Amino acid sequence: MTTRTVVLARAAALPLALAACFPSFSQTLVAQAATASELRETVVTATRVEQPLSDLVADVSIIDSTAIQKSGAVSVADVLSRVPGIQTTSNGGPGANASVLVRGGENRFTAVYIDGVRVDSQTTGGVQWEQIPLSQIDRIEVLRGPAAAVYGSDAVSGVIQLFTKKGEGKPAPYVGVGFGNQGTRTAEAGVSGSAGAFDYSLGVSHERSDGFNARPIPTANPDDDGYKRTSGNARLGWNFAPGQRLQASLLASNLNSQYDDSTGLKSDDRNHHQLRTAALSWDAKWNGNYSTLVQVNQSDAKYSSEPNFYMTETTVRSYLFQNEYRLGIHRFTAALERREDELHNSATQYAPDLKRDRSQNALALGYGLISGAHTLQSNLRRDDDSEFGGKTTGSLSYGYAINSEWRVTAGGGTSFRAPTLYQRFSEYGDASLKPESGRNLEIGTRWTRGSTSAGLVAYRNRVSNLIIYGAPGTCPSSWGCYQAVGRAEYEGVTLSAAHKLGPVSLNGSLDFQNPHDLDTGRQLARRSKRYAKLGADTMIGGWTVGAEVNAASRRYDSGSGNNMLGGYSVFNLYTSTRVGRDFTLLARINNLADKDYQLARNYATAGRTLYVGLKWAPL
Repeated sequence: MTTRTVVLARAAALPLALAACFPSFSQTLVAQAATASELRETVVTATRVEQPLSDLVADVSIIDSTAIQKSGAVSVADVLSRVPGIQTTSNGGPGANASVLVRGGENRFTAVYIDGVRVDSQTTGGVQWEQIPLSQIDRIEVLRGPAAAVYGSDAVSGVIQLFTKKGEGKPAPYVGVGFGNQGTRTAEAGVSGSAGAFDYSLGVSHERSDGFNARPIPTANPDDDGYKRTSGNARLGWNFAPGQRLQASLLASNLNSQYDDSTGLKSDDRNHHQLRTAALSWDAKWNGNYSTLVQVNQSDAKYSSEPNFYMTETTVRSYLFQNEYRLGIHRFTAALERREDELHNSATQYAPDLKRDRSQNALALGYGLISGAHTLQSNLRRDDDSEFGGKTTGSLSYGYAINSEWRVTAGGGTSFRAPTLYQRFSEYGDASLKPESGRNLEIGTRWTRGSTSAGLVAYRNRVSNLIIYGAPGTCPSSWGCYQAVGRAEYEGVTLSAAHKLGPVSLNGSLDFQNPHDLDTGRQLARRSKRYAKLGADTMIGGWTVGAEVNAASRRYDSGSGNNMLGGYSVFNLYTSTRVGRDFTLLARINNLADKDYQLARNYATAGRTLYVGLKWAPL
């Protein structure tokens, strides 16, 4: 029996009825296990146009502002670690390098957007999650599965969209402060609302922590590795005519964090991160059937270090003209998109100054149909890259409602990730590298009855031309070179469930996966074959009280099958209540049992942490 057969057989042997016994991130709305009230929510991530959650065939989760606030998380990666189908890793605390692995895929295989602005790194590939300030994020949508036929390069494993707050109604100011152990302090303030045809949302925040010794080994500095971040955002809208809207958004974040370099035991090594995003869009609904979106946006992600100086900066500019036409049960979309990438790596003692740019032009077409029990979605996209030429991707998915409670889905799609400018043109690069290419198949089923629901999704995503950092070869460096020699398979099953047991709300997910190297058969680095998210919450005497458990099986720190990282289970508790009319008190304990575990070899995790916050937001 093959490994794949074993994985799928184990999952198939679990009755969906038992899935309701596995509670999870209680604030996450999981598409494949959503209740009737949740299905009325709308999302934009699946097809890039607004749709009700109930109309989607795609595997989507929504995390709203209430869930983010109750989570007590200090980073976006922390929040995402509680979502089904996602596992995260980090080299230390909140200011350290973090990766988000959707369905076992590499961090660079997930396309990330903030208010429609593409955020990426042309050095490492993929977003640098530590740069994004959670305090400015109001809502998160997670699409699991390839979406290159909609979004182009990078959406090999999924798409994550983050949204800042949109103003509406009367002015709603807020001020919040918080304190925790390890010298954690936070402060935030903002206001949102609308006045006539205008709406606005403004927010600023500052957070800092003394941290902990993130690298407790003899060859590293034994000091605590803290961080401090200042961030802000603005989102302004103007409905200047019926069906016509202009919107502008800005986000800025400065992060200063400590880390331990291997070159010295006493040096105060620091990371400096700057993130800037800006977008201007015109959304026009010309009639009941036809609408357009024109958007221009830019992101700048800069990283530098000291005292051992290194600097890299990525700029991504995008131009989008999107059309949507609805004709009865049919929906047609067509989009023209241009993306421009720039990379600047400063000169160091090891390498000269590097400045490169490239562009991609794309045409994307989509067709959707909802007819009775049948749902169909198809997409086709052609990307032409100034460096390596053209790439065509497509996807097709189908859903069938067997009855009012059961629904089955099936789909497939192709994807690609263009090599970064650093992977091609740095001293470690190879200019002949071609895009990484993926082929995905998945099937799923959902069941809903009242407040109880459950779902199952099985998938297999094969990637060729996988780019790895290997031994010295064609590049100038004697340390090693980027090479496109790998093949990987990301396969697994995600079970999810929700159930209300009297006053207690339960949610849960259980993932079986086998991300592995197709050439060697080895398990890919830092990915567990099994992980689960369990949780419950209820109301007791005016207090919301909740508990969570996140568990993962053992992993290897490298793809060579060496340096095993043990499995772990982490327990979290949280509670909140209204204090008077306008104040909310929140308290949270993460890692209640003070579990000692590692997400990366020789890097510690925070241990038990306590946080208490008070927020003023008049009703």
